[in-house]
Amino acid sequence: MQPILELIAILAVIGGTAFSITGVLGLVRLPDVYTRLHATGKVGVFGVVLLLIAALLLTPLGLGKGLVLIVLLLIGGPVTAHALASAAYRIRIPLKHALRDDLAETSEPEP
Repeated sequence: MQPILELIAILAVIGGTAFSITGVLGLVRLPDVYTRLHATGKVGVFGVVLLLIAALLLTPLGLGKGLVLIVLLLIGGPVTAHALASAAYRIRIPLKHALRDDLAETSEPEP
């Protein structure tokens, strides 16, 4: 059973590293703040979760703490990305290559 857990942990490390590298490439290559937030917010959280899963498989003594961290990351990551995108929209950072703005039609004008 131990070699199987080690293999799963190695695959989780490889997957987590690949997700993290993809997030960094998205941060560097994408054109505006909204797409960069998408790349780093979604991909970065999954990369860290996979690395935590690998750590949990190899050190089962911290199982409770690791599961709490995973849950907090899965809840807090998207909330943080949404808050940053909302703040960027409110201070009118433009979206590059925008076709339409559905939020502008439904939101109230600011005083």
